Amino acid sequence: MAELPSIIVHLISHPSYLSIRGPSVYEDENQRTWLHLVMDTGGVLQVQLCQVDDPTGHNGITTSPLTSSTMPSMWMLQFGNQYLDSMGRFWRIVHHVMEDDVEEMILELMEES
Repeated sequence: MAELPSIIVHLISHPSYLSIRGPSVYEDENQRTWLHLVMDTGGVLQVQLCQVDDPTGHNGITTSPLTSSTMPSMWMLQFGNQYLDSMGRFWRIVHHVMEDDVEEMILELMEES
């Protein structure tokens, strides 16, 4: 039996804020939890955030050693497509999608930050 193709929906409504709630876990204004993964893509710092219902039982995303020094305690949505973090840096939203009932967002640190 053939697998059905994944359905990807691009989202335009983003969390107003994401606040740290524990190791590798952020929470948005609706008390939804997000796990993160720090990615260094050729010198550009990106963070992948994945919304999960139960962060304690999720092993799909792990954090790197970079996290403690590079991750902010909070992101606040600014200008509709950027976040301002608690360290005064701006992050652009690379993409925000829902795929197979999993919400994922990738943020990229802007160079002028």
